[in-house]
Amino acid sequence: MLRSMYSGISGMRNFQTKLDVIGNNISNVNTFGFKKGRATFKDMVSQQIAGATGPGVNRGGVNARQVGLGSQLASIDTIHTQGSLQNTNRALDLGISGDGYFQVTDGDITFFTRAGNFYLDSQGDIVNSDGLRLVGTGGMNIPTTAQSFSIGADGTISYIDQDGDLETAGVIQLANFANAEGLTKAGDNLYLQSTNSGVPQPQTPGNGGTGTLVAGTLEMSNVDLSEEFTEMIVAQRGFQANTRIITTSDEILQELVNLKR
Repeated sequence: MLRSMYSGISGMRNFQTKLDVIGNNISNVNTFGFKKGRATFKDMVSQQIAGATGPGVNRGGVNARQVGLGSQLASIDTIHTQGSLQNTNRALDLGISGDGYFQVTDGDITFFTRAGNFYLDSQGDIVNSDGLRLVGTGGMNIPTTAQSFSIGADGTISYIDQDGDLETAGVIQLANFANAEGLTKAGDNLYLQSTNSGVPQPQTPGNGGTGTLVAGTLEMSNVDLSEEFTEMIVAQRGFQANTRIITTSDEILQELVNLKR
């Protein structure tokens, strides 16, 4: 009887974790470049009541008899599917159409992100909302005296200087990973390399399996609200079913205790 109660507890704990993941997905439905999470379960070890026996001359084989001891969390995956690109018509809003991640750095640590809302600081460097500099080749600096600038699909940053000449400020580089789902979330729309993600492979956009840049757009979250609400219902009902297991087991235990009267 206690086995069923502990199985119910394990199920409740797992569905609570699933609801935590769903809640985080929904709260980030409008976060640029956000990649949704997914919780998966697996069964725990089973207690063997009787082992299997092979067939003999006069009698066939018998299967093992086992009782499962509940469920456990198998993984919390980060789903790196492409989000839709929203048009903003802002020159420093960059969306990636395909694979790859922007690289931003504070000088010591390089972070990776799909959020392409960038800005110019007072020195003409391209930075994100937290002041981390965008990584690329060729300086990546737009002079404050530039009349205008644009960013191409291949990451080339061009500007017109004060004399009216076309100049190049650098080329944005995107990073690719052998296992992008192995990246570690660092908060602030940023990821960090992990031991299972592989090392970053910097490429110019459109090369080495990376996508191209779409200037004037931002990648939206890949969270689907209809899917999340459906999964929320499943998790809620699963949680309720596991509480019923505990309640029913408790009622049967109560009946056993009452036999003494």
